[in-house]
Amino acid sequence: MSSSINADLHCHSTVSDGLLTPTELVRRAHANGVSLLALTDHDETGGLDEARAEADVLGLRFVNGVEISVSMGDQTVHIVGLGFDASNAALLAGLQQVRSGRDERAQRMSDGLAQIGIRGVLEGAQKYVGNPALVSRAHFARYLVEIGIARDMPNVFEHYLVRGKPGFVEHEWASLEDALGWIHGAGGLAVIAHPGRTRLSKAEMITLYESFKALGGEAIEVVSGSQSGAEALEYARIARRYGFLASRVSDFHGPGESPVDLGKAEILPPDLMPVWERLV
Repeated sequence: MSSSINADLHCHSTVSDGLLTPTELVRRAHANGVSLLALTDHDETGGLDEARAEADVLGLRFVNGVEISVSMGDQTVHIVGLGFDASNAALLAGLQQVRSGRDERAQRMSDGLAQIGIRGVLEGAQKYVGNPALVSRAHFARYLVEIGIARDMPNVFEHYLVRGKPGFVEHEWASLEDALGWIHGAGGLAVIAHPGRTRLSKAEMITLYESFKALGGEAIEVVSGSQSGAEALEYARIARRYGFLASRVSDFHGPGESPVDLGKAEILPPDLMPVWERLV
């Protein structure tokens, strides 16, 4: 498969924190000229069957995907799984385990915001949630923008939802070892998601790369709608250094909210091996 195909291997639907249903997402990707798509909802595979059915109707090649939340020290990183068996029992049990603490976390986030006078945020956020088990910071942010607390979602995160702010709640996600074990056990490939968005120090990023490599991790998102062009050059260098395959993604959540639309990310540097070369 050519490295120049229009592949988009990271996006979200209403099954997690996206704005479009899986069917709507696939239709938009097809209209944008995407020829290979992965739906990667957060810690959830519930939208894959719907997305695949629509992709089959449209003749769009589709691969299973998921974005797993991973704790490293006191920070969160994300690992994308691609091309796995979505019926794998260990993977499904692991994802259920990761999701299980979200309800308590959401209530504590709402309580923290109430303490500074912003009340009813959990109830407001829930109207944006397609899956009640997956209330996330993005749903909180959309509601806070709606009621005029902040001008846009990045502003909400900066002032209310990151570490040290009133709506931030520490949560223990999966371990890196567990996440890669679930993905590989289900026959999939593991990808470091949007490394430019992590809050790890430079030394901690090196630890991430080396640990990921030692655990058999295969790829890194070199080009992402969540990263700048300068960051893409840095992650291309990292891919070369560690021998990682390269992924190209929009990290699309919805029209008017995401900076890059489905299928519109920059192309990969030509010397890198695309991860889709390994997807059967």
